[in-house]
Amino acid sequence: MIDAIISSKTRIKLLLKFFLNSHTRAYLRGLESEFGESSNAIRQELNRLEEAGMLTSEMEGNRKYFRANTKHPLFKEIHNILRKYIGLDRIVEQVIEKLGKVEKVFLVGEFSRGIDSPIIDLLIIGDIDKQFLTELIERAEKVIRRKIRYIVYHPDEAADIEWSRFEPQPLLLWAQTDPQ
Repeated sequence: MIDAIISSKTRIKLLLKFFLNSHTRAYLRGLESEFGESSNAIRQELNRLEEAGMLTSEMEGNRKYFRANTKHPLFKEIHNILRKYIGLDRIVEQVIEKLGKVEKVFLVGEFSRGIDSPIIDLLIIGDIDKQFLTELIERAEKVIRRKIRYIVYHPDEAADIEWSRFEPQPLLLWAQTDPQ
């Protein structure tokens, strides 16, 4: 779908990398090994996105690190397009909102690092019926054509989550808005 609008596969990878989780930052050589592409193609796209103001950069030693410019007027729109491209909007609609007692849902794993993957990893905090969750996940997988892997923590266990093991920081996908 998105590749019909954006013809550069490298640009799509960079948008996923930086705009899905705005905490993500990376440098050229790291992206080269991650994407398996030439540094020249990646450099050109990074320069274009930086010139357009969509990425910011900072020097750290001899490395130039890039990250999404969250203040760019199109940041939220691009972020939302990427969420729809992956199917996260449908996961929220078809799974999370139907479960009832969910407090928070985080995107972890490859997608939280901005890497396209056939598997979406979720960390769910809530008091939910796991059998019903499994049924909803199976239905959602058919719609989005990706596998969904999940870990469920009861709210009482949430304080024991080792957040430091997630790199980069998990992406908050959904949070309860109505206090119970």
